[in-house]
Amino acid sequence: MKKLVSLSMVCALLSASALVSADPIKEKIEAAMASDLRTQAEVDRDRNRRPVQTLTFFEVEDDMKVVELIPGGGWYTKLLAPALNEKGEYFAAIGTSRIETNLSDKPGFEKMRIVAKDAELYREEGARFYSMKATDLGVTDADVVLTFRNYHNFSEQGRKKMNELAFNALKPGGIYGVVDHTARHMEPQNSSNRRRIDPVLAIKEIQEAGFVLVDFSTLHYREDDELEYEVGAKSVSGNTDRWTIKFMKPKS
Repeated sequence: MKKLVSLSMVCALLSASALVSADPIKEKIEAAMASDLRTQAEVDRDRNRRPVQTLTFFEVEDDMKVVELIPGGGWYTKLLAPALNEKGEYFAAIGTSRIETNLSDKPGFEKMRIVAKDAELYREEGARFYSMKATDLGVTDADVVLTFRNYHNFSEQGRKKMNELAFNALKPGGIYGVVDHTARHMEPQNSSNRRRIDPVLAIKEIQEAGFVLVDFSTLHYREDDELEYEVGAKSVSGNTDRWTIKFMKPKS
């Protein structure tokens, strides 16, 4: 009888341990990845973009308040909003027209909030990159602010404004996660690197906004991207080298 009791206790402890070690955000992201809302083209990018590992690196949890800056077509929106729908909050800010039209009435997106609707993206006469006018994101206590492959689209003014908005939206200790296509350090701008950006420059600018550099990841390092060609070129399309860097708003 004692042996049976001991075995039962061991099984109970193992079951409890399994529950504790479960990773809710991983499971919820994986469930969102299997959603019928995603197109085949979006699914095909999973292997390259590695969303579970990327969001884990940026410390996203299922009960957090997360802001995505410039979500575009909603590749990450389709994963983040459902994963945060039960316990957390998902905010999309700036460049949100497509996701607002295509996703706001879909199951799992009921709590999705569109913010910074007064923000304006514009190009100065003759400019290649966007500038930005915006007051704030309407959020001041976010746990995480994320932006994916957007930093390169902006002028120095636009990048400065983006970093300022992210800083003001985060609570102390909050994470700012940025991913973008890698450009060679200090390489002059040209038609081939127009959608790439120097990670050293990005770090400098983001630190100047008040952030602390926490960590970087090689999740999206691609040795065979020679940083020579435009990111849409056949030789690198879908396989660009991208820097993945995590910053934190100081706790005090």
